[in-house]
Amino acid sequence: QVQLVESGGGLVQAGGSLRLSCTPSGSIFSINAMGWYRQAPGKQRELVAAITSGGSTNYADSAKGRFTISRDNAKNTVHLQMNSLKAEDTAIYYCYAQRAALVGGQRYWGQGTQVTVSS
Repeated sequence: QVQLVESGGGLVQAGGSLRLSCTPSGSIFSINAMGWYRQAPGKQRELVAAITSGGSTNYADSAKGRFTISRDNAKNTVHLQMNSLKAEDTAIYYCYAQRAALVGGQRYWGQGTQVTVSS
């Protein structure tokens, strides 16, 4: 099992910045992809950004140019730097970690951290 602890959420004014962090613990062998999803009230959970152990990244169109995902492979910690925040970025942000397919591809989730952007 893998436990993921998120931090860095909060309340910020539109145009401001926040940095989310996610640190895994437990059986963290063969973690490949890590990243962030978000879920706003009444909406489906959507991918925000992801990064592989090799450093390849993927962003939602809404995040491109404003958000940057980074990863410390030594600690398996992933960060999401969010700049130029908008009211529509308000959501619960969930960190995830996924094992490589060769060892089962299990995905694990954090408990979520609230991000609220006031306009």
